[in-house]
Amino acid sequence: MSSSPAELVREFHRAFGLDARSTPTEVSPRLAAHRGELLAEEAAEVAEVSVSGPLDRLAHELADVVYVAYGTALVHGIDLDAVLAEIHRSNMTKLGPDGQVVRRADGKVLKGEHYETPDVSAVLRRQGWTPGGAA
Repeated sequence: MSSSPAELVREFHRAFGLDARSTPTEVSPRLAAHRGELLAEEAAEVAEVSVSGPLDRLAHELADVVYVAYGTALVHGIDLDAVLAEIHRSNMTKLGPDGQVVRRADGKVLKGEHYETPDVSAVLRRQGWTPGGAA
């Protein structure tokens, strides 16, 4: 059995007869809202347990967020691994050529002068997305 989140979630969607697309597309507002509600529910659970613990429950809730996020991507036909790779490429440009990191007071890494915005649209176009396409 694969441990790829995308493959695991695809298996779940197939087994339970849930939406799964292979080309990026807009979905109905009703389905989009439902997926958003699922994500919000899982994110709220992470926020709650990240303060009160325990660690094993935090790990569970974090995995649930990832699972639902991958499911939402699958419903929309998005190869989320490819999008994550583009976000990572972009995030790595926050590190300046001198190796310096700019941080906010709370420790968040900020965009430096060499930052390159991710081109998610290009990633989706390579997956077959046509901007303005409908459900």
